[in-house]
Amino acid sequence: MEMKKRIHLELRNRTPSDVKELVLDNCRSNEGKIEGLTDEFEELEFLSTINVGLTTVAHLPKLKKLKKLELSDNRISGGLEVLAEKCPNLTHLNLSGNKIKDLSTIGPLKELGALKSLDLFNCEVTNLNEYRDNVFKLLPQLTYLDGYDKDDKEAPDSDGEVYAEGLDDDEDDEEGEQNGE
Repeated sequence: MEMKKRIHLELRNRTPSDVKELVLDNCRSNEGKIEGLTDEFEELEFLSTINVGLTTVAHLPKLKKLKKLELSDNRISGGLEVLAEKCPNLTHLNLSGNKIKDLSTIGPLKELGALKSLDLFNCEVTNLNEYRDNVFKLLPQLTYLDGYDKDDKEAPDSDGEVYAEGLDDDEDDEEGEQNGE
């Protein structure tokens, strides 16, 4: 399905400024552009564009309230510096399965002061020596990289789970033992 058509369907008789979440996974982008997404989507907080053939984020509109951006399984290899200007309040960015090869590509993300979680799973950059340490040094605002914090503790699935962390949960312990942890 074309992206413009999908966005029209997702609106369901709402105006773009009423939309807080937009899922465009598996749509076809035209020449790597997100067609139909404009800065009229001023309340958008979550945008998912998984596997849509994006090669760049340069054509993203200004989405000042956007907090979570899903870009996994595209062909993005750089140009991330535009995110600080277009999506200054991003807290979660998923770039897994893209063509990101080196740390200099993700360097501009340090301008995203609110960024807490970055996912680069299945990107070539993850094969670099001391990849995790270097990313945490490069992006000191990060709490989670590829779903784990600096101490290799797994990120909670949702914000609500953070409060349950101190509780005794035998299942988690058993699961860890089975996985050889």
